[in-house]
Amino acid sequence: MIPIVTFDASTVYLNRDQTHPGRVIVALNWHVDEIFELSQQQRTAFIEEVSLTAKVVKEHFNAAKINLGVYGDTVSHLHFHIVPKVPADIDWDDSFINNPKDPAHLSDSESPKRVNQLREELEDEYETIRD
Repeated sequence: MIPIVTFDASTVYLNRDQTHPGRVIVALNWHVDEIFELSQQQRTAFIEEVSLTAKVVKEHFNAAKINLGVYGDTVSHLHFHIVPKVPADIDWDDSFINNPKDPAHLSDSESPKRVNQLREELEDEYETIRD
């Protein structure tokens, strides 16, 4: 994962697998395994940041739908997968494939561009909800 931006409750990372362009992970900034372990205030802040990130990703990548995934079977730290999807995707109308056989990785020059674009848009959107 490549760090994009850190908010109050979470950090947004670009997933190295970009089979779905714009796939990111929003991870809580402190450790809990389950969402119900958060206080109401912590949960509200975290979900607000997940929602903000999903909105930015959907708009930036012109997605028809955002899939959200919360697993943690092997990574016991609360995080959301945010996966933009379009009808042409092989897994449209189904859950996204978390670990595809042939993942799509960005080149060394493409990754920083994607991270910087998303960082700017996420920071701008974050400022609007904080005002």
